[in-house]
Amino acid sequence: MTRLTAARRRAHPEGAHPEGAHPDRLRDGESKDVLRLWLRLLSTTNLIETEVRARLRDRFASTLPRFDLLAQLDHAPDGLTMGELSRRLMVTNGNVTGLVARLIREGLVERRVDAADRRSARVRLTPAGRRAFSAMAPAHAGWIDRLFDGLDATERALLSQLLGTLKHAIGAGAPEQREGRDE
Repeated sequence: MTRLTAARRRAHPEGAHPEGAHPDRLRDGESKDVLRLWLRLLSTTNLIETEVRARLRDRFASTLPRFDLLAQLDHAPDGLTMGELSRRLMVTNGNVTGLVARLIREGLVERRVDAADRRSARVRLTPAGRRAFSAMAPAHAGWIDRLFDGLDATERALLSQLLGTLKHAIGAGAPEQREGRDE
């Protein structure tokens, strides 16, 4: 089951909810508005991501996961463990392992035994990796700026505030709200 299908089922379970059947449930019209809002967030995110992926590929022969991994390492001069990279990138350890292996072969990152814990390894940017990321980062920032040109500073601040509020509310959701979610 896809996440979209799972979300639609949660938003519209079998049968309509009678008015006031559950105090935490939205009325039908509100539920449809919330679903439309979620779909708009998803489609906007997909449009931005598609554009950034295309630009990274065309200008730097790179991918978004490569860029994201290099960005994480750029912010961590002492390097990161594979587990830390996985958590920060919100992907599986297997995804990180394959990507790191490719970047090592290309000379952009290196893996070294952690001096503090010899059982662990840390991944760091090489000088070539730092140069590659330094070329990509300003271009990426410029693309994002231009993609948000349709909003003025006040609108961007409001959108950021609202999305932050939503993110916090979702993260702080009660365990009973997370029960039965499909992943």
